[in-house]
Amino acid sequence: MKRRGVIARCLMMVTQVSIALLAPIILCTAAGVWLDGRFGWHTTVVLLVLGIIAGGKNAYTLVSGMIKEIEKESTYDR
Repeated sequence: MKRRGVIARCLMMVTQVSIALLAPIILCTAAGVWLDGRFGWHTTVVLLVLGIIAGGKNAYTLVSGMIKEIEKESTYDR
């Protein structure tokens, strides 16, 4: 039964990291496309790069927090 809990927890972590990485990329790209169409500004590439940077930072922050939590739990188990 414990194995199911571990597998479910790992799947939740992968899902959280994926959403944290992809959401800013998709939102910034959509905003860039909208601004290009609405005002004729050429901002899609700039906002795409900004979204990639923000997504990477979000994923890094989330994963580092998860690692700290796992390390804390492993010290309690000893």
